[in-house]
Amino acid sequence: MPSNRRKFIGQSFASLAGIAATSMIPNQIFGHNLHNTSSPEEIILPPNKPSSIKESIKFSVIGLNHGHIYGMVDSLINGGGTMLAVYSKEPELLEQFTKRYPKVKIAKSENEIIEDNSIQLVASAAIPIERAPIGIRVMKSGKDFMADKPGILTLEQLDEVKKVQRETQRIYSIMYSERLGNPASIKAGELVSAGAIGQVVQTIGLGPHRMRPESRPDWFFDPNKAGGILCDIGSHQCDQFLFYTNSKQADVNFSQIGNFKNSHNPTYQDFGDMSVRSAHATGYIRIDWFTPEGLGTWGDGRTFILGTEGYIEMRKYIDIAGREGGNHLFLVNQKETKYYDCSNIYMPYGEQLVNDVVHRTETAMTQEHCFLATESALIGQQQAHKINVGS
Repeated sequence: MPSNRRKFIGQSFASLAGIAATSMIPNQIFGHNLHNTSSPEEIILPPNKPSSIKESIKFSVIGLNHGHIYGMVDSLINGGGTMLAVYSKEPELLEQFTKRYPKVKIAKSENEIIEDNSIQLVASAAIPIERAPIGIRVMKSGKDFMADKPGILTLEQLDEVKKVQRETQRIYSIMYSERLGNPASIKAGELVSAGAIGQVVQTIGLGPHRMRPESRPDWFFDPNKAGGILCDIGSHQCDQFLFYTNSKQADVNFSQIGNFKNSHNPTYQDFGDMSVRSAHATGYIRIDWFTPEGLGTWGDGRTFILGTEGYIEMRKYIDIAGREGGNHLFLVNQKETKYYDCSNIYMPYGEQLVNDVVHRTETAMTQEHCFLATESALIGQQQAHKINVGS
């Protein structure tokens, strides 16, 4: 016992001596102020909208079942499109639409639009299961097609869409709005392309959404009509993985889905996550319908892009307990830490799509990318392990 006591006392004095010695060493030796923080440089990006739009097209709309149609139409109009006509089976949706766009002609049928040879492109946010069949008819009529996501609901639909697209050489574009319709996402693409964080090796996409079931139509809760959660919201994240990693192929490592809070709709899915990979990068995706009412917007969507020389974080819709509004981007690399307010950034998707229709190019999105993002989400949905809630 005395020997152990002497050993303990000796160790204690050695520790105290070490602490005293440490206190005389400059802080910067320890990890270059590893635990010190400072405010990043803040940059408010100026507006960069082009002074003029060079090309123009005529387009029409079939299907108004999701509110995304308004962003789709606005992007086309801002990009040089002129809307001629709209068709909807639901009078109440048509009434809302024509209040916002009072000059648009109301078509009596879907065929009235499809058979009009003056129309170059048709946009649709119909019930998801109907989007691919509409797109196929549109392409066969010699027109290009722009769909809300999910633009294709099954792998069988995907095969048929691919077949018709190859035969007709028309454009089948899906507006993955969490990238194409978000200013921070546009800026992130510019920074990645410029090499600001080196080679991208991983993306993490978080896509929480608010439910509010009383505002949702019946088809929303039926996966056979709306697609499952990975097919639907997951397609946004698959698109971002492919884009930011510059991947031309992708495999699904794992996927899983669950229904934690909507047992009254047993086929519905309110949670999903999946992992994807390409030859040189990986991605993790988590999406849900659990955004609480206490949050000031519909979802705290975030995207993380990890590179060999730094990383980017986007807080797209809100920065909780932080900066006001959305469109926040943070950049950290070997040279600097910066915060970008991206609110003024121009989103070129509509203009690019108009140019593609006119010049038969692929500047808005390659057809290969469009289909691969959807295919990855569909495979994830089909292979997903169902979490047995409560077991």
